[in-house]
Amino acid sequence: MSDEPLPDTLKVVTLYSPMSYFIYRGEPMGYDYTLVDSLARQKGMVLDLKVARSLSAAVNMLDSGKVDLIAYEVPITEHYQEYVVPCGPENLTTQVLVQPKIKGKTPITDITELVGKDVYVEKDSKYLRRMEHINDELGGGINIHEIELDSMITEDLIQMVSDGKIPLTVVDSDIARLNRTYYPDLDIDLPLSFEQRSAWAVAPDKKWLADSIDSWFAQASPQQTNEELLKQFFEQTKFSPNIRFDFSKGYISRYDNLFKKYAPKIGWDWRLMAAQAFQESRFKPNARSWVGARGLMQIMPRTARGYNAKVSQLGNPEVSVRVATDLINDLDSYLTKYVPNDKERLKFVIAAYNVGIAHVYDAIALAKKYGLNPQVWDDNVSKAILMKMNPKYYNDPVVKYGYCRGTETVNYVKNITDFYEQARRSITA
Repeated sequence: MSDEPLPDTLKVVTLYSPMSYFIYRGEPMGYDYTLVDSLARQKGMVLDLKVARSLSAAVNMLDSGKVDLIAYEVPITEHYQEYVVPCGPENLTTQVLVQPKIKGKTPITDITELVGKDVYVEKDSKYLRRMEHINDELGGGINIHEIELDSMITEDLIQMVSDGKIPLTVVDSDIARLNRTYYPDLDIDLPLSFEQRSAWAVAPDKKWLADSIDSWFAQASPQQTNEELLKQFFEQTKFSPNIRFDFSKGYISRYDNLFKKYAPKIGWDWRLMAAQAFQESRFKPNARSWVGARGLMQIMPRTARGYNAKVSQLGNPEVSVRVATDLINDLDSYLTKYVPNDKERLKFVIAAYNVGIAHVYDAIALAKKYGLNPQVWDDNVSKAILMKMNPKYYNDPVVKYGYCRGTETVNYVKNITDFYEQARRSITA
């Protein structure tokens, strides 16, 4: 190992994705981002993070000396070995079959059982090539359907299996594991390919840096961080079941008085604020989400500090509602010039509360560019925020904040407005 000192600044490139790096409510997150941020902090380096549009672009940045490290899964293959030296966390992935768990029905556990089955895969993809290879090995009989994913992404096929729209699909195991935390009714246990190794990477002339990162990653603290991140992204459930709410009691929750106290400060009906609290925490003041949001109104720690609240206070319902009120007030003022209509702007504010205003700004920009109405949420900006799940659009020049899971935001807005409409009909103001 070289004795060459580490740089003061660690220049890193990554890619936007639901696993590696994304922005949520203004906070940078992701498996690779959190781990490389931890590396820089523990080594006393400043993290200089850049985002590439593709893996080949990231490799070019490494080759030209613009960055020191690719903090993203670079395949450990013959193709890449002349360009990079692998280091840091190593991941193993395979292609897997995605199938529904059906009560009383045994899942497919062997590839021979695919004969006679309908399998839907992305057109011109490695998944299609793998299925064609398996089909040849078995002597034919698998009904392979190619799907053109122009406005869709791999995750859409996974959701379609969960919704019963298609019976089977094939994706990489890491994508499948992440999405199973949203769709627990899926079975992803049947591998269909050999394992593919991948890791972070440095340039061939920076072998000393690879050695330093490997030594760091072998220590107890990074190993523990890695375990926690793997659990957070690939095991911790993100599924929120639809619960039928009983409006016959004559009240919504034990916190109605709090909503009645604070909602007028932002010109909201208190029942709308109650609808939001139900969506956020199911009225549980000690709720904590997989991304670290806390309390009745699921406030992020950084947001709490920005509104003069201690993180330790977020379990206090009144503090939570007070911070939420201040945040909503600011979001509304930021969005006024983009959406002048008060009633229409409400949905934009609710969306921004859910995912962060940056992604709403991006969705407005995409809506303008692609012929949608940037001042209307339903079927317009809501469509644009769904586009931010697709690399074609989250790498678009008008987009500044990359990937976001738009389905969550669209469902969030719909669930709150639906709950509010029911509450308005059932509960006296």
